[in-house]
Amino acid sequence: MDILIKTAQLLLSLSILVIIHELGHFLFAKLFKTRVEKFYLFFDPWFSVFKFTKGETEYGVGWLPLGGYVKISGMIDESMDKEQMALPPQPHEFRSKPAWQRLLIMIGGVLFNFILAIGIYAMILFAWGEKYLPVENAKYGIYADSLGRQMGLQNGDIILKLDETVPAEFHDIVPEILLNSHKEMTVLRNNEKIVLAIPEYVVAEVIKGNKLMHLGFPFIADRFSEDSGAEKAGIKKGDRLLAINGQELPLFFQYAEVLGTYKSKEVLVKIDRNGEIKEIPVLITDEGKIGIFPVVDHNILFDLHEKEYGFFASIPAGISKGYTEIGNYLKQFKLIFNPETEAYKSVGGFIAIGNIFPPFWDWHVFWSMTALLSIMLGVVNILPIPALDGGHVLFLIYELVAGRKPSDKFLEYAQIGGMVILLSLLIFANGNDIVKLFK
Repeated sequence: MDILIKTAQLLLSLSILVIIHELGHFLFAKLFKTRVEKFYLFFDPWFSVFKFTKGETEYGVGWLPLGGYVKISGMIDESMDKEQMALPPQPHEFRSKPAWQRLLIMIGGVLFNFILAIGIYAMILFAWGEKYLPVENAKYGIYADSLGRQMGLQNGDIILKLDETVPAEFHDIVPEILLNSHKEMTVLRNNEKIVLAIPEYVVAEVIKGNKLMHLGFPFIADRFSEDSGAEKAGIKKGDRLLAINGQELPLFFQYAEVLGTYKSKEVLVKIDRNGEIKEIPVLITDEGKIGIFPVVDHNILFDLHEKEYGFFASIPAGISKGYTEIGNYLKQFKLIFNPETEAYKSVGGFIAIGNIFPPFWDWHVFWSMTALLSIMLGVVNILPIPALDGGHVLFLIYELVAGRKPSDKFLEYAQIGGMVILLSLLIFANGNDIVKLFK
């Protein structure tokens, strides 16, 4: 069922993105009286699932969900319609239009993707507002994972800044380190400010999946598993666990480490129950579990920043959010093309994209992910690779500067070369997904 829910979200999101992207090309083509022969969601080799004709355009849904397309008359594209290109140019064809009009037609898809992302972010802010944990409100500090300990972090450290940058929210810290090449981290430890160097290897290790840190929070009992030894021993919902056998453990993540050393043994659990300190003997399971699920709701544990937006206020806020996300995604390409980070190994295909959606339906998350994917689609499409919009834009800019078009034969070969590159990237990305499944 989880896979079905993720797949449904992915297909709906991709359908929205493809339709909006192709609509950008379609509307600019119509604006300049350029004939559009086809408008398809998904590809239709050999046959289509559904189609109809209105005016001069055939609209349809293909069976291969790898994108979509508009077929514009007189244009060398993935259809490779050589017969049409061999005929004399017609006034309604793409090749007959001025270079600046053809340029706008080609960037229309990317432009609409960015507008869609900004519109979605504005809609999210208007409907749900903004809620996040400011860095200064992460009052319990961090739980340092293995990579964090290696660079000198300790449990309970409160992160103050990265170089001279103070991240707006706690969950911006790791992305800031990845995208902006920070060299130092200032933390508050036992009321003393300490500056730690951020080694160059940290970025590569985080990309590989090694954890730097987690948000620290206390272990407060919320509910219990069946046959919970802790519940049988007398621990109740709302109790805050403080220590195991006299070892103080202020953070939830510390308990997994310590309890694993007491498998099948009885330990003395120190708790705080409404200000009253108690010690309760509890039998640990063979798996090193205590049978308690903690409170994880940030609304209960932390003082979150909350802000509501009216309709008009949400628009500039959405533009700002979209601009920031576009910039962050562009910075990720620096990591992918840096061989030292080995970020190329983490490039994923459809499985990786599908896994960004949760195994449950949440409209807030769905629209957030769709906005992010719209930005990704726009940025990737504007890359100067033949067969992508950016490849066509590159040749059109050359035409505007040089005053002459590249030959149709050159554009044909470039289109074939670009399609080979894209197919290779598609195989590589989805191959990475398959390799990860067997790791």
